Amino acid sequence: MKILRLKPGKERSLQRRHPWIFESAIARGAADSGETVRVESHDGAFLAWAAFSPISKIRARAWSFVETQRIDAAFLTSVCVRAVKARGLFDLQSDGVRVIHGEADGLPGLIVDRYGDTLVAQFLSAGVERWKDVLADALLAATGLTKLYERSDASGREREGLKPVTGWLRGEGPTAITIREHGWKLSLDVATGHKTGFYLDQRDSRQRFAELAQQRRFKRVLNCFCYTGGFTVAALAGLKAADALEGAELVSVDSSLPALNLARANVTLNGFGGEGSGVKTEYMDANVNTVLREFIDQGRTFDAIVLDPPKFAPTVAHAERAARAYKDINRLALKLLEPGGVLLTFSCSGGIGADLFHKIVASAGLDAHVDGYISERLGAAPDHPMTIEFPEGEYLKGLVVVRKPL
Repeated sequence: MKILRLKPGKERSLQRRHPWIFESAIARGAADSGETVRVESHDGAFLAWAAFSPISKIRARAWSFVETQRIDAAFLTSVCVRAVKARGLFDLQSDGVRVIHGEADGLPGLIVDRYGDTLVAQFLSAGVERWKDVLADALLAATGLTKLYERSDASGREREGLKPVTGWLRGEGPTAITIREHGWKLSLDVATGHKTGFYLDQRDSRQRFAELAQQRRFKRVLNCFCYTGGFTVAALAGLKAADALEGAELVSVDSSLPALNLARANVTLNGFGGEGSGVKTEYMDANVNTVLREFIDQGRTFDAIVLDPPKFAPTVAHAERAARAYKDINRLALKLLEPGGVLLTFSCSGGIGADLFHKIVASAGLDAHVDGYISERLGAAPDHPMTIEFPEGEYLKGLVVVRKPL
């Protein structure tokens, strides 16, 4: 067994069961890509079993902190079974579920989502890449499914020295899938959609938006970075429950025409937006910042706005530039928000913490001359867990801002 020996004082994070070992912490030792290594403190004390990555700044990722643990197929199978079992602890109200959430489930670099009868996996680290076949079989056995599509085309693989890979890993079938979420249906394509095909992490926030629409009976709704229209469908479902569709206007904006086409299809799939429905739906293939400025110039306002932008800051190194981008879109949105209106604003950037995001939105309000209440904080659905040992798992931050009435 190959050994990684750490520098003095660099063992503390592993003693707290944080799974990452950075290149700068290692005194000596190396291995092949994905090979299991024994990690020791500077004085030879056991710390963890980890998967080695020769290229990544995260030079090794811990599998286990138990010295007697053997890292083999049986171990990895048991971890998959435990993760699948854990999802039964939560009332998820969907057949679209995050089955494996990387480090939080003890499988660093592995993301697996279930869409109905199909699993979609991203193998993003050298360790899970090395054990790919074992993990694929274990996941199908644990879920009772037969189809697994691989979407290992995220930028994280490059940092591990791995090439992008996509396609059926086990079984085959259509890549266009429709899932159930709360009281509505949403279509996606696991081969072409973002990440594994969809943003399951926003499931509970979409439901909360539906509840707010039902309660507040929004008349004008703006969904920015709408992707395939999840928040648009949620708003319409809430308005329908309140019998408030008549005269409502919903504007969905995204810079991807294929995503907008799917958003339109999802609205139709749920029975909204057709002739005689009484509701007006508009889809804009455009840059969100440009549209927000145009709406301000036109004097348009909205009762509810959703800002769910892509990741502006993947790491802390990008935080300063990302903060300016987040501030700008929030400043513009707050200017468009009616007094008493509701803004749901999000950051999925790991480099932007919850406190910093709050400060960014506060600064945007000052510049917009808009004051508001933060009535709620939102985060990822519980099948995307943050664990005690791995706070980096908290990547999605959301605020519900209610503009103070005049």
